[in-house]
Amino acid sequence: MSLTLHYHPLSSFCQKVLIGLYELELAFDKHLVNLGDPVSRAALLTLWPLGKFPVIRDEARNRTIGESTIILEYLDRQCAAAPRLIPAGVEQALECRLWDRFYDSYVEVPMQKIVGDRLRPEGQHDPLGVEQARAQLATAYTVADRALAGRTWAAGDTFSIADCAAAPGLFYANKVAPFGDDHRQLGAYFARLTARPSFARVLEEARPYLAMFPG
Repeated sequence: MSLTLHYHPLSSFCQKVLIGLYELELAFDKHLVNLGDPVSRAALLTLWPLGKFPVIRDEARNRTIGESTIILEYLDRQCAAAPRLIPAGVEQALECRLWDRFYDSYVEVPMQKIVGDRLRPEGQHDPLGVEQARAQLATAYTVADRALAGRTWAAGDTFSIADCAAAPGLFYANKVAPFGDDHRQLGAYFARLTARPSFARVLEEARPYLAMFPG
């Protein structure tokens, strides 16, 4: 197999790439990384010195690529025909990239701040940081809710890289800061995401690990 994804099923950024792989129907192997195991961590560092996952290795092209958005951009280029995660049209492609960055930066980042604080030892919590993260999430929910009016998916009528980013971020964010009644568009969009076969498959694969999530 040419493509190997180095990942963990619980990681939202790994889930983002998995959704894209399933949407594109690309054949690939999976290599589960256990950062708590010194041997597994060392192998990842050899492959990708930053020690972050997901990482994809393409043996056919002798390429190693990290960062979820760049991985999906790379994979999308391997597919000449539909389905595509990034439209060919410049304006629509920019819209998809905008919402990809939005969900990564303004949903994922504050969500991870809240979750990370729960993992801190007693006496080392950051209540101000958590308060700020919750405020940022609330703003992001409102912005997304307004943008989703009249749209089926994050960037329009077609499932895209933006939805790959949105699905896992919203899944975990909704656990630590649930959507309010004033976010009806966002709630309906999330329901469509969870019903999407690619994301449903990702959630099923993550299920054995969900007890590890401190939410």
